[in-house]
Amino acid sequence: MKALVAQELNRFGIEDLELAPPKACEVKIKMAAVGVCHTELHVINGTIPFPMPVALGHEGAGVVEAIGEGVTHVQPGDHVVMASWPNCGRCFHCVRGEAFICQSQPIGGLMVDGTSRLSLRGKPVAALCSLGNIAEYVVCPAMHVVPIPRDIPLRAAALLGCGATCGVGAVLNTAKVRPGSNVAVFGCGGAGMATIQGARIAGALRIFAVDVSDDKLELAKRFGATHLVRAADAVDELLRQTGGIGVDYAFEVVGIPSVVETAYSVTRRGGMTVVLGVGKLTDNIQINALGLPMLGKTLVGSLFGSVNVQVDFPKLLGLYRAGKLDLDGMITRTYTLDQAVQAVEDMERGKNVRGVIVMD
Repeated sequence: MKALVAQELNRFGIEDLELAPPKACEVKIKMAAVGVCHTELHVINGTIPFPMPVALGHEGAGVVEAIGEGVTHVQPGDHVVMASWPNCGRCFHCVRGEAFICQSQPIGGLMVDGTSRLSLRGKPVAALCSLGNIAEYVVCPAMHVVPIPRDIPLRAAALLGCGATCGVGAVLNTAKVRPGSNVAVFGCGGAGMATIQGARIAGALRIFAVDVSDDKLELAKRFGATHLVRAADAVDELLRQTGGIGVDYAFEVVGIPSVVETAYSVTRRGGMTVVLGVGKLTDNIQINALGLPMLGKTLVGSLFGSVNVQVDFPKLLGLYRAGKLDLDGMITRTYTLDQAVQAVEDMERGKNVRGVIVMD
């Protein structure tokens, strides 16, 4: 089968891989659509250290083709979304209501048994998030797989695998934004637009979209931004617009230390700064040690929108059905699998809110 593979740092392309059948507690899926996320780029350029070669892709939807022994929650023919983070339901975090940091994610892009189902000319290939779903087919742990109704378009559902869930979940679950709040979102890519939508769904009064791109800022209005702010003017403008107080909630969706620090600086006393952006392993942020307790602000990271996929995916799909969550509008271009390299390059250049690879 064809799949997008990073052979080494900054070298990636379509390869013909061998795919083994699913073992116990695994599912084989024929892919229908995959969103192209910055996580792919972070792996390609080494921002996120990962064993190579690795099959890329972690935000997708498809149709179940086969199941391994012990799989009961899906059957062949079911439409499914693959969650980039698993939900085993049994580990320390899952039983404490923290499924978004489930401990059962296999290490190194392997299956739960420590082996790979992918190989290239006889040598094992890792799979990003144990999925590697920028591919024609996927074999993955069943705990990543969530069934969805057949009337949901698979290219829209694919975005729940990462970006849309991370953004909306950060607002509704991590921050629990209150109606009538002032919210600033730093970064208007896919996850940023989803964060803006989450703020609108939560009933925020004013939603400030912050970005370096005028085109992205203009598009942010479609998803609920009420005020557009150029990144260079962010501190002065956000403080001016809030009478010098600052916003109730600031979301950083870029992964750059200076942007995190800016978001924190414009968060009001007693407010919350939420970091979704993925920075480099070597990056650090600087927060004043006296100000942290004296200002009473909360600085928190949000992984995968703090969701439980079995509970939150149906909620998000309900919002989509009700016209409150615009997944279709986030897809600004589609690509074929053979155009996957271009899709990643376009994402790096900021050309799309979300590019989606649609399989034949």
